[in-house]
Amino acid sequence: MRYRILFSACFLFLIASCSEPSKKEATTQETGAAETEAQLVARALAIHDRVLTLDTHADTPLRMIEPGFDMSVRHDPNESGSKVDYPRMIEGGLDSIFFAAFVAQNIRDDDGDGRAKALALQMIDAIIESTVANSDTVGLALTPNDAIELEKQGKRAVYIAIENGYPIGSDLANVELFYDKGVRYITLVHSTNNDLADSATDAKGVEHQGLSQLGEEVVKEMNRLGTMIDVSHASDDVFYDTIAISKAPIIATHSNARAVTEHKRNMSDDMLKTIAEHGGVVQLTMLASYLRTAPENPERNAAIAAARANMMPPSEMTDDDRAAMRQTLNEINQKFPNPPATVQHAADHIDHIVSVAGIDHVGIGCDFDGGGGIEGVFDASEVMNITIELVRRGYSEEEIGKIWSGNVLRVFREVQALAEQKA
Repeated sequence: MRYRILFSACFLFLIASCSEPSKKEATTQETGAAETEAQLVARALAIHDRVLTLDTHADTPLRMIEPGFDMSVRHDPNESGSKVDYPRMIEGGLDSIFFAAFVAQNIRDDDGDGRAKALALQMIDAIIESTVANSDTVGLALTPNDAIELEKQGKRAVYIAIENGYPIGSDLANVELFYDKGVRYITLVHSTNNDLADSATDAKGVEHQGLSQLGEEVVKEMNRLGTMIDVSHASDDVFYDTIAISKAPIIATHSNARAVTEHKRNMSDDMLKTIAEHGGVVQLTMLASYLRTAPENPERNAAIAAARANMMPPSEMTDDDRAAMRQTLNEINQKFPNPPATVQHAADHIDHIVSVAGIDHVGIGCDFDGGGGIEGVFDASEVMNITIELVRRGYSEEEIGKIWSGNVLRVFREVQALAEQKA
C-alpha cells in the first residue's frame, strides 16, 4: 500500500510535545541511541504499511446513495463533509473497511419496517455497485480471509454491515436475506429503542429491559448464519443479555471506555472484562464526545438540536440541502466551539481497554461519515496517525496488528466456524 504523508515538521513537533510518555523509551535497533521523532515516524509508517488495517465502522453508504457521489474521486472533507473515499483510503493506508448501511429509527409498524428494509437494501446495493465500478481498486469481502487476499492484490477490501436492526422488522427471515446480500454484522439498535432491543440513549428510557423476545431470536439467528453481533449503541442490559444468549463472541464496533470518558455509549470496565472473557472485541471510535469530556456548552447543544430537528432524511436531501446543512453546522462550530478531541485522547482509551480487557480485545472503528473525525484523524487519509501514536507509546508491531485487524478477524472466524458447525 502507499499513502500520502500528511504532516509537516511543525505538526510532528506538536505531536511529540503533546503526547503522553511512551511505555518504554524508543531506541534505534542499530545503535541503541535515542530515537528521533523523524525516525519514530518512519518506523511507525513502515509498521502501518505491513499490518493489515481494518476500520470496522463507517456510515459512508449514506453518501453512496447521494446522486452523483463518486467513491473513486477524492473529496475535500471541509467542503463536502465526506470522510471516506477510495483515494483517501489509499492515502491513509487503510486496507479494509466495514461500510454500515445505517437506517435511522422511525415509526415501528409494517409501513415503517418496509421503508427501513428498502432503504437498507438500497444502500447495500450501492456498496456492491461501487465495488464493481471500482474493481481495479477495491473488492467486495465476505470472509475474514478476503481482506488478506485483496491486500495481496493491492486492493482495498469492502465489507457490508447494517447499523440498527430496524430493517429486520418483525420478520426473522430478513436476517438471512441480509446475510445473503453480504451483510456480515448487524448493530442491534441505534440511538432510540427498536423492536429488538433497548438503546443506551433513548430519552424515554428502557422498554424491553434488555433484548426483546424478538431480539433474542435475532441473536440466535445471527449465530446460525455466521453474522457478527454488534452491541454498540445498546443499553447495558442488552449487552449482558446478548453475552448470555450468543454462542459466539460479540463485538462493539464503535464504542470507547466509560472509565476514561463518562458517556452512556461507552463501556464500563465490567463490560470490557466481560466481553474479553467471552472472546469479543471493542472497537475504539473517533467520536469526540466519546473520547473526552467537553465543558458545558448549552448554546451549542441547542443550536445543533434545532438544526437537526429541521433536517430532512439524507435520502431525500438535494445537493443544495446538504450544502446548506453543512454551512449551518460549520457556523455553529465557529460560533460555539468545543475543545477538539485528539489522537492522544484516542490512544488513552486504547491504553485503558488494553489494561482492563487485554491486547486481544481492542480494535478500531472510526465512525467516519457518522460523526467520527478528530484532530489528527479527521478522515480516512489520516488513520496512519493512530499507528504513529501507538508506536510512540511503545506498542509492538504484533500488538498493533492485533488492534488494527487481527482481533476482529479472529472473532469473525469464530463466528463463521460456529455457523458451519450448526449447518
